[in-house]
Amino acid sequence: MHFGERIRELRESQGLLQRQLAASLEIDTPMFSKIERGERKAKREQVELLASLLHANLSDLLRIWLADQIIDLVKDEPQASEALKTALKEIKKDEH
Repeated sequence: MHFGERIRELRESQGLLQRQLAASLEIDTPMFSKIERGERKAKREQVELLASLLHANLSDLLRIWLADQIIDLVKDEPQASEALKTALKEIKKDEH
């Protein structure tokens, strides 16, 4: 699931309108609509605020948001899978 899809799912399940969340994020409704459709990327601060507004788990939203960014960065690279494996090894080394 992509970030925008998750935001739309949460918003609709709570009966909120795009314009309500857009106002809270201090952006216009068309821009919020683009975030939901995946045509525009939300900023990290917006993700954090959306988690609060939608009573969602911040860690889950950040994970989905970050995954979307990584996919956008590497999706057209022939070595994407191998690069991600290498990056994961480095991340795991740094965690210990």
